[in-house]
Amino acid sequence: MNIAAYVRVSGQRQVQTQTIEQQLERLQIYCQCKNWFWEDVQIFRDDGYSGASLKRPGLDRLRDQVGRAIFDRVLITAPDRLARKYVHQVLLVEELERGGCQVEFVEHPMSQDPHDQLLLQIRGAVAEYERTLIAERMRRGRLQKFRAGTMLPWSRPPYGYRLDPDHPRDPSGVRLQEPEAIHVAEIFAYYLEEGHGLEQLAKHLHQLGIPTPNGKSYWSLTTLRDMLRNPVYAGTVYAGRERVVAKHRRFSPLQPIGRRSSTQETPSQEWIVVGQVPAIVSQEQFDWVQAKLADNLHFARRNNTSHQYLLRALVSCGLCHLSCLARTSSGHAYYVCRGKQGPIRSRREECCHARFIPVEQLDTLVWQDLCEVLQHPVVIEQALQRAQAGAWLPQELQARRTQVRKARNTLCGQLERLTEAYLADAFPLGEYKRRRQDVEQRLVAVEMQASQIEASVQQHMELASITGSINEFCQRMNRGLSQATFEQKRQLVELLVDRVVVTMDEVEIRYVIPTSPRNEQVRFCHLLTDYSAAK
Repeated sequence: MNIAAYVRVSGQRQVQTQTIEQQLERLQIYCQCKNWFWEDVQIFRDDGYSGASLKRPGLDRLRDQVGRAIFDRVLITAPDRLARKYVHQVLLVEELERGGCQVEFVEHPMSQDPHDQLLLQIRGAVAEYERTLIAERMRRGRLQKFRAGTMLPWSRPPYGYRLDPDHPRDPSGVRLQEPEAIHVAEIFAYYLEEGHGLEQLAKHLHQLGIPTPNGKSYWSLTTLRDMLRNPVYAGTVYAGRERVVAKHRRFSPLQPIGRRSSTQETPSQEWIVVGQVPAIVSQEQFDWVQAKLADNLHFARRNNTSHQYLLRALVSCGLCHLSCLARTSSGHAYYVCRGKQGPIRSRREECCHARFIPVEQLDTLVWQDLCEVLQHPVVIEQALQRAQAGAWLPQELQARRTQVRKARNTLCGQLERLTEAYLADAFPLGEYKRRRQDVEQRLVAVEMQASQIEASVQQHMELASITGSINEFCQRMNRGLSQATFEQKRQLVELLVDRVVVTMDEVEIRYVIPTSPRNEQVRFCHLLTDYSAAK
């Protein structure tokens, strides 16, 4: 019998107090009572990971191996060690059982009895309620301390300040950090000079040899902008300046999505005044900087519409995967990779070796190809046929499909070897029946999982019904292609072209075709869809 054990603690304090070892000790005693060899138990542990999230390395490894039908049992001390939320508990228990793995809670043994299942639900609901209650109390407590001026909103001080090591969250313990405070004063003074912007400021700091807060040699424009907008340098600490919001668009069309949340600045009326700290710049100087930042925002390159670029913000470099900017010089317009603009804007030490891309040639090429696609929808139909054949199945679904097939083959092989061993008189009939029943139960669970995955596969591949809608869309768009103005062309390109990737002499156009009238209202880049591995 293959047995796994899962243990978890939430914070570093629990890690230091050896609660993981206490859980392992209880699991070891339980195995001894069952006459199982503790040395054969494979342990999966998560040190310092919250049970409110399913993103845990130890849990991920356990789920992957259970998906391959490696284990027969998983031992856990209590349901809240598996997950805090009841919904997560049910999801994980069902997933483990579908993999042919029986879940045993040592301190709260469960069975299929309705009373035990009800008790498990009640315990999960209570654990989730306690977590929510604790989180709300901590949030309210922090707000009260902020308003009372007894706690800082950050544990890591801004550049130019240091904290009292004995009381790191006490506002009265904030002190200036030399020579960083001098560098901050230089940043504000230099930016206020006539003709100086963020890019000139970054170059100036690099020439002076002043490293960034992270020790790098080149300052990013985002870091400098955040510093210039931070009111702490004028002597006032505020809490609640930002809030976490869901990300509304991808950071890069050629990179995985990454984090699905970002921060958004709240209105200044909602800020909470925590207290006063030593000021590096005067309030008047800080206000001048804010006015200049707001004024310069109107002259940003993204707001420059003096030239017409059909593929503005839609071109990427195939060599370094950075975006391309549109530039017009001496009557010639080009799309230029951001990697050729130096380390300040590209955030890379090496310059990209891509060529300048003529705007007129690329715009004409893409527009002609787009018209060809709309006039001959057979190209789209061929792509749909590929999708029906399973070529576009999500990677995660393909991986699960492969894992289930391997698990099924493994279990079938175990049945064959078990029968051969019985025929060779390796063990009696009773032992053969018991072992065969155990393997057959696991095989039934794998077969159920396989049927569920195949249902999901069929759902992804049922795309024939949308062919008529796409054909109707193409016919509707064809009517005004020859008389389209630049603004109309631009709207159509933004809707149908997700990205144009240029790699030296090769051009790759990534199209997105709306499958319903509702989809014609939202650009694809505003959807958090991770298709970076799909070609």
